[in-house]
Amino acid sequence: MKLAEALIQRADHRKRLDQLRERLVRVARVQEGDAPAEDPAALLAEVERTAAELTRLIQRINRTNSTTPLDNGRTIADAIAERDTLQLRHSIVTALVQAAIIKQDRFTKSEVRFQSTINVAGLQQQADDLAQTYRELDTKIQAANWLVELID
Repeated sequence: MKLAEALIQRADHRKRLDQLRERLVRVARVQEGDAPAEDPAALLAEVERTAAELTRLIQRINRTNSTTPLDNGRTIADAIAERDTLQLRHSIVTALVQAAIIKQDRFTKSEVRFQSTINVAGLQQQADDLAQTYRELDTKIQAANWLVELID
């Protein structure tokens, strides 16, 4: 199985567990004398099976990511960490740029004027560079996901 297929299965297992949780909540209480629409014990057993499968799958994915080289001696796990940090930095810089853009909503001359404390154009360029680096790294990771076999 390819790593990408395992990632798809992981997402499916998580969705399945969310659905099982919702079904369990719906059958947790019934009116006295009524029977639940589904057997809570059977649903709980399915939760346990699915959670155990998810655990094994995540362990295999983590082993694969931590031992598979991507480029320059960097593993897939290292690249994922770098990608996540790039995304976080991009969101921070973008939020700063948005906060610094000055709209003059003054209606009279006596209202307070605001001025930017940062170089908006420079930070926008930095945000664009971070976004491009993120996209390039994400593309490498996605390509590797479809080439790498999942480790047992």
